[in-house]
Amino acid sequence: MSGSHEKRNLIIAGLIIGAIAGFLVLAGNPANMGFCIACFIRDTVGALGMHRAAPVQYIRPEVIGLILGAYVLSMIRGEHQSKGGSSPIIRFILGFFVMIGALMFLGCPLRMILRLGGGDLNALFGIAGFAGGIGFGTIFLKRGYSLQRTYALSKLESAIMPAIQVGLLVLVVTAPTFIFFSQKGPGAMHAPWLISLAAGLVVGGLSQYSRLCTVGGFRDLFLFKKSVLIFGYIAVLVGVFAVNISFGNFHLGFENQPVSHTDGLWNFLGMALAGFCSVLLGGCPLRQLIMTGEGNSDSAVTVLGLAAGAAFAHNFGLAASGAGPTLNGQIAVGIGFVVALIIAVLNTKRSNA
Repeated sequence: MSGSHEKRNLIIAGLIIGAIAGFLVLAGNPANMGFCIACFIRDTVGALGMHRAAPVQYIRPEVIGLILGAYVLSMIRGEHQSKGGSSPIIRFILGFFVMIGALMFLGCPLRMILRLGGGDLNALFGIAGFAGGIGFGTIFLKRGYSLQRTYALSKLESAIMPAIQVGLLVLVVTAPTFIFFSQKGPGAMHAPWLISLAAGLVVGGLSQYSRLCTVGGFRDLFLFKKSVLIFGYIAVLVGVFAVNISFGNFHLGFENQPVSHTDGLWNFLGMALAGFCSVLLGGCPLRQLIMTGEGNSDSAVTVLGLAAGAAFAHNFGLAASGAGPTLNGQIAVGIGFVVALIIAVLNTKRSNA
């Protein structure tokens, strides 16, 4: 695909994804949270009883749709490949700390740009931290950082996560009594499941086709001076801004923003950790879901790490809230930087050995 066609596809996909995110809020999702990979995985593991934070428990059909949309389109396009085996435990750990950083900021890299598109200026600290974390990570990429090669796996391996999504869809539709659903708070705010699922399928397909990745845009800019991928990110901002401004959902400022806090330092550090870990993984949380649908078991392990991080964060008081960060969360972010740095250093040395 030529650079101009790639840029065009990214811009079109980004505009549509941003607009869909804006309309999901109108349909019932929390403000500035049409999509949030971190928040939606957090809600889903809560619904399954893996944490008991009552306001954030709901099986989010958007996540189901993202994986299934990527799965179906990759099969149609002949791009589905069952593969894995590239340092799975390390990927699980990095995914865990991506979630810790995201829940300090209160949003994944995708929600970060959606928050800015809704007027939340606290997102600027997150963007600065995210870019800084990615920039720091590229230092190791330049020196040969690698989690080593992947291996071809059985087709059954790549079908497991899509099958789990079908099971989760059955649970959200039937709503059995052993599944937890929030009665108030962000978890109780959601679009009808069919609309959410359809949105996820469309965004999953668009992301698979366009290769949209929030990490890739900054990484390629720092490493190769290539700006193509970042156009998709900017297009998401334009798309959601257009919907928000049209329907009165744009509120510029720092204070009283939905599911947000005003501690600039920890917004910066939370997303710096998420960016650093994500560049070591080779993709943002959204990209990990898409690659899971494409048959990449390493990405599936990363998603499980994200889920574990979400459960851990809410069971042990690590997640921030509208009141700001917790001491436990601040300590966890610090530990995350140390762990990620050790992983980066050791895997850079090994690749150069």
